[in-house]
Amino acid sequence: MRKFFGMLAILTACTFTGTSLAAAETPEQLVRQSSRDVLEIIRKNEKDPVKVRELVDARVAPLADYTRMTQLAAGRHWRSATPEQQQALTREFRTMLVRTYLSALTIYKNAQVEVKSVRAGNSPSEQDVRTEVTLPGEKPITLDFSFEKNGQDWKVYDISVGGVSFINNHRNTFASVIRNDGIDGLIKQLASRNASTGNK
Repeated sequence: MRKFFGMLAILTACTFTGTSLAAAETPEQLVRQSSRDVLEIIRKNEKDPVKVRELVDARVAPLADYTRMTQLAAGRHWRSATPEQQQALTREFRTMLVRTYLSALTIYKNAQVEVKSVRAGNSPSEQDVRTEVTLPGEKPITLDFSFEKNGQDWKVYDISVGGVSFINNHRNTFASVIRNDGIDGLIKQLASRNASTGNK
């Protein structure tokens, strides 16, 4: 599990970048350009974790479809949640995602990313970008970015490490918590975990 989230750190940092690229570039171009840009920012600011968190969160926001990510992770339980619960769950899921990869960025900052292929998704508005990440002294890891086009913007709605989907990795866990403690129980659990991580 630790390796999954560590590789997620690379994947997310390499994919997301500022709004100036989001509207005009293809998913492949976004991955290529931002892999160099964002990792360089991380290296330059690694001694200032607060600054890194602010910069990364600001750059992730324009390209990540957090609502769809959370909806997919919650599965059928999303429909039974109130609008207020959906907003709260999405907020905590976003915080968890950002803090998960930030905690591993310093370890994986020297990664090299190569785009291997681009393929159509389940509809004309979807594309998957396959990349290969190489770390010094380790075998390459295959990473997939799932994009969907909303208007003029491409947004990431799922990310996979070695064929393991970030969304699917959480769906069973979320379903178990919801069955036992309800939507509010899941929100509370995520909020508690985020608060604990944020204090480290």
